[in-house]
Amino acid sequence: MIALLSIILLVMGLSATAIRHVPAGQVVSVYRHGKPRRLLQEGTHMVVPGLDRMGHRISLGGQVLEFREPLPDAHDVRGTVYWQVLEPERADAVIDQADQLIRGGALAALREEPAAIEADRRDLGARLKLAMNKALRDRGVMVTRVDLDFA
Repeated sequence: MIALLSIILLVMGLSATAIRHVPAGQVVSVYRHGKPRRLLQEGTHMVVPGLDRMGHRISLGGQVLEFREPLPDAHDVRGTVYWQVLEPERADAVIDQADQLIRGGALAALREEPAAIEADRRDLGARLKLAMNKALRDRGVMVTRVDLDFA
């Protein structure tokens, strides 16, 4: 009787850990043996306890990244980059480094602009957005807007 009760409790415990709920506006990556297995879309899903490991929780809504960096000509630039994940399958591999990739892309694009301070901020923001999207397109991430302010 105790063995049967133990088995029933074990089965109930395993089935409770097998059920995963993904909220709206998110996807969750699932890994098996360290390799990406699949993405769970919003809703309730079953996973294999002990084999499947929940990976990144990726928000499909807009994200905001603010930065402040000195430029070589002694001016500081403050910026806000609005971005979002369009292809979670591609973005899963780089989602942990997304902020660094976007910040680095913005600063690299600013350094490539010959007269960044004299340029119209909106026009410069649009050019930065295009330059960053070229680099981020293959990673499933898109920059939607760039706001800049020079100090």
